Amino acid sequence: MHGVLILDKPANLTSAQVVDSVRRRAKVRKAGHTGTLDPLATGVLPIVLGHATKLAGYLLAEDKAYDAELELGVSTDTFDRTGTITARHEAAAEALSDAALAQALAELRGATEQLPPMFSAIKQDGVRLYHRARAGEEVRTPRPIKLHSLELRWRRGRTLAISVHCSKGTFVRSLVADLGSALGVGAHLTELRRTRSGDYSLEQALPLAEITPELAAARLIPMTRMLSARSIVVPRERHLDLRNGRPELLAELTCELSGMAQLLDDEGQLLALIERGPEGARYLRVFAESLPKQGG
Repeated sequence: MHGVLILDKPANLTSAQVVDSVRRRAKVRKAGHTGTLDPLATGVLPIVLGHATKLAGYLLAEDKAYDAELELGVSTDTFDRTGTITARHEAAAEALSDAALAQALAELRGATEQLPPMFSAIKQDGVRLYHRARAGEEVRTPRPIKLHSLELRWRRGRTLAISVHCSKGTFVRSLVADLGSALGVGAHLTELRRTRSGDYSLEQALPLAEITPELAAARLIPMTRMLSARSIVVPRERHLDLRNGRPELLAELTCELSGMAQLLDDEGQLLALIERGPEGARYLRVFAESLPKQGG
C-alpha cells in the first residue's frame, strides 16, 4: 500500500501517535506524516504510507489553511491554552475597538518573519526547542513566512475566531501571540483546526477511528497524484538506464522541462522524480524497487 491517506486528526494526540495508530489500523509497515499538528489541534493531516514516505518532504512545502479561536487579554508560555499564564490584561482586551483589531490583523498579513514558540518540536543546534524551554533557555531564530490571508470570522468580547491561509512553517500559536502583542493586551490560542494542507481538504479526511485496511486501500491517493508535477512515461527499454541514473537519459527527458516532473511506466506506476532548475537537471528521487536490476 503506497500513497497518502487524508486523516481528520483528533484532539489530544500527537501527530506521531496518530501515525502509529494508522500503521496499526491499516496494517502497514511504513507510515509518516507531512507536517506536525499540535496535540490540541484537529483537522487535515496527510499520512503517507509505504514508498510514499519518500515523498513526504515535498508535501511539507505546501501552503496550509486553518480555523482558529483565541482569547485576548491572557498570555501563556506556550502561546496556547495548555500553557502557564504569564500575563493578564482582560479589562484592556474587553475595551479594544473593532477598528483597532481590524488594523492589527491587516498589519500581520503578507510576507514577514516569525519567531516559533519555544515549546515546539523545531530543532536548533540539534536540540528540540521544547527541551531548551524546559531547561529555562530562550533561543529562537526568526523564520520567513507568508500570511496569504488572515480574516476575522467573529468576535464575542475577548474571544475571537479567525481564518488563516499561510505558507509552510507558520505557527498559528505564534501568530496569535503576535496579534496579542500588536494589540498590547496579549492573547493565546484556544482551538485550532487545519482545514486544508496543499490540495487536501477536510472533505477528503477520514476519522482515525474508522480506519481499516479495506477503507485505507479504498481511499488511498496514489503516489502519482500526490504532487503537482508533469508526468513523463519512460519506455520499458530505458528502465535500466533510469535505475542506474544515466545522465544521458536525464538530459533527454529534461531538454524541454522547466521545474519538476514525475517519471512513470506504461501502467502509470511512479518510477522517479526529476527536476530542471537554474543549476541544471537532476534526479530528485529514483524508486529503485520499481525498476529492473542489472541483467533483470
